[in-house]
Amino acid sequence: MSMGTVYGVGLGPGDPELMSVRADRLVRGARNIAYFRKAGLPGRARGIVEGMVRADAREYPMDYPVTTEIPLADPRYNEALSGFYAGATAHLRALAEAGEDVVVLCEGDPFFYGSFMHLHIRLKDHVPVKVVPAITGMSAAWTATGAPVTWGDDALAVLAGTLPEPELARRMAEAEALVVMKIGRNLGRVRRALAAAGKADRAFLVEYASMVEERVTPLAEIAGESAPYFSIVIVHGQGRRP
Repeated sequence: MSMGTVYGVGLGPGDPELMSVRADRLVRGARNIAYFRKAGLPGRARGIVEGMVRADAREYPMDYPVTTEIPLADPRYNEALSGFYAGATAHLRALAEAGEDVVVLCEGDPFFYGSFMHLHIRLKDHVPVKVVPAITGMSAAWTATGAPVTWGDDALAVLAGTLPEPELARRMAEAEALVVMKIGRNLGRVRRALAAAGKADRAFLVEYASMVEERVTPLAEIAGESAPYFSIVIVHGQGRRP
C-alpha cells in the first residue's frame, strides 16, 4: 500500500478570500482534515474554511493541553506541549501509513510561528509531508494600516514579544521597520521597549488583520497591558524613496 501525504495547508491571515488556489483545492477535496484549537472552542482555522469542507470529511481536532495557563518558562509548559505534539504526530502518521492523505489546517503560513512546524519536524522522516505557503498575518497587518512597511533600503525586523525587554529594545533600535508578533499579555513590555528604542510614537496595533473584527489603532492610544491573541504591532520604515 502506498503511503498517504500529510499536507500543512496555510490558510492565510483569516479572510477566506486570501487563501491560495492550491489551499482552496486541497481543503475542498480532503477526506481527512485536522486542525489545532483551544479545548472547548471551535478553532479559528476551522472557522476560516466553514462551508468548504466536504460533507463526508473526517475531522480531527487537536486540542492544545495548555495555552496561557502555564508560563512559558515553567518546565511543565514544554512537557505538556511535547507530549501533545507527539500524540498528534502519531495519529497523523498512522493515517498516512494507512494510505490516507490528511490536510492540516494552519492559520497564516505553516512555517511562520505556526504549530504545524512541530508536527513537520516529527513527521518528515517517516511519511510524505508537503507544505502549502500562505499570506502571513504580518502582511495583512501592514496592509491594514494603509501604508508600506518598508521603503528603499529599510531593514525590517520581525520580533517576538516574548523576548526579554532589554533584548526587544536593542533589536528595535537597530531596525528601521518593525513587526512585533506574539503581543497578547506582552503588550506592556513591547510598549516600554518601543519607547526605549525611540519608536513608540510611530507604532500601530493591528488586531484581527483581514478578519471582520479588524482594527488599527496608534499604539499610543491603547490602554492596558494586554491585547487579543491576533494582534501585531507595526512600525513603518521611512527610508529612501524617489
